[in-house]
Parts: sequence; structure tokens; C-alpha cells
Amino acid sequence: MKRSVSASRLASLRSRRMIGGTLAPHVPWQAMVYIADSVLDGGYAGGALISDRWVLTTGRNLFVRKSRQDIHGKDPVLPKVYLGISQRAEANASKEVHVEKVVLHPGFQNQSDWDNDLALIQLKEPVVMSNKVTPIPLPERGQDLADVVGGSGVITGWGWGIDLNLATSLKHLVLPLANHSDCRAEYEHFAFTPAVDDNMFCTGPTKYEENVCFGDAGGALAVTDAETGDIYVAGILSYDKSCSRYKYGVYMKISSYLPWIHSVIRGDTEKSSALRSDAMSKMYSWQP
Repeated sequence: MKRSVSASRLASLRSRRMIGGTLAPHVPWQAMVYIADSVLDGGYAGGALISDRWVLTTGRNLFVRKSRQDIHGKDPVLPKVYLGISQRAEANASKEVHVEKVVLHPGFQNQSDWDNDLALIQLKEPVVMSNKVTPIPLPERGQDLADVVGGSGVITGWGWGIDLNLATSLKHLVLPLANHSDCRAEYEHFAFTPAVDDNMFCTGPTKYEENVCFGDAGGALAVTDAETGDIYVAGILSYDKSCSRYKYGVYMKISSYLPWIHSVIRGDTEKSSALRSDAMSKMYSWQP
């Protein structure tokens, strides 16, 4: 996460060890999705634990080269996943949870690099919940971004900071939700940026021009429902390249993807829907 601030404020921030976002408290749903130390070899990024067996992240995080052209026809990398950590140095064997498989969204990169940029990672064993590791809920039916506390959410990540190197500690930012049409209009003018559709939403920078940056992708934007007080994951950060160059971070809107997420977690096959329909129709047909 990168700041664009005055030199005097930058010096102040450095003295307080708040470069590129504020040091995060322990975030129990945060996952590290790791391919390699080097960005050129795939790097590492964020993910969100959403149940005892599943981590949600972006599809692009699971490839060394990220573009649609490079990914076409290739299988995703089986990453290492670490839970319960706040420091890069904690990503070791004791914090690793082994991966069974990854499932890309079936519409991943249909038309562009950023389409349906989601993947689910299944863990080999259920995670033991603790004060260090616990999932973040998915949105419930009816929960809407217009009804979140403060019109903002919290994003966490190990992304690039002012010095253009990956953070050694987990950072967080509280970011305002952005106007959808403004975000869409901004990226219409730039190549290699998302075509912001109704399955996406955006956040803007803080008043100090703090923003997400390279390496923050896959992190959950956690929000609080104003009516119930429930905390849930509203989006998964996909376009993390706003940094100080662009204004908006772009997220996959989780409420748009709930049917797919639930079908994967249930273990549905191609025949599951037909089998359910057949059983229901037979039971109704037997009514007197």
C-alpha cells in the first residue's frame, strides 16, 4: 500500500513506522497466498479464510504471469497458504496449511485480464479455529454496500509501499467506497485496466492519498453492516495497481458471486442441479 504525501509528512510517517499504511492488528481471516518471494516468479499476495476448509483469493494470484494472454490454456499454480501471521517472517512450516486444490471461477478472464477474477482454494484439512485464525463471513442476502458503517471498509495486505518493496508486516487502510460510475469512467481511458462492471465495486484513496498497491490483491475488504453490526467480506481486491498513479482500487463484489461460491463449497458436480430438480419434481408430482 502506497502513500503519496509531502516530504515533511513522509519523514513523520517513517519515524512512526507507518509507511504505506498503518501496521495492522492481528487479522484472523487474513491468508498469505504464496508462490515465490520474487514478484517475477509469481510473488505472494492476500486471501481471505471464509470457512474451515476454503480460502478466497483472486484467480490472477495463482499464476506466475498474470495477463490473459499468458494464462490462456494454463493450469493455476498450487500455492502455499499461511494463516495466523502478521509478519512476512512468520510464513514458515508451522503456519502453513496444505492445499488440496484450487478452483477458478468458470468465467475467469473471459474478455479481459480482470473478468471474474476469483478463485477458491480448498485446504486438505479443516483449520482449527483459535484467537489467531477464524473465518470472515460472506455477505447475507440483502446486505448491501449502501448500508455499511461510514461508507468505508478495511483492507489488509503485504503490498508494495513507498520504497517499492513488499512489506515485511501486514498493513491496513480504511478506505472510502467510491462512486461506481466515477470509477468506471476513470478506467475507460486507460489501457490494461479493468472494465468496471456490475460485478465489481471500487474504493478511493484516504484523505492522505494512501491507497492499495502491487501485492495487496486477494485481500478482503471487510465492512460492517450498519443495521446488524455484522462484519463480512464485501469484496476481494483485484486491481491493486492504483498506488499513487490511479485513484481507485477495484474489487470483485462478493454478493454477485455467492451462487458460485456456495456451489463450489457444497461440492456440486455438473449433474447436481439436475438431480435436485428431478427429486423435487417427483416429490411434488406424488402429492394427492
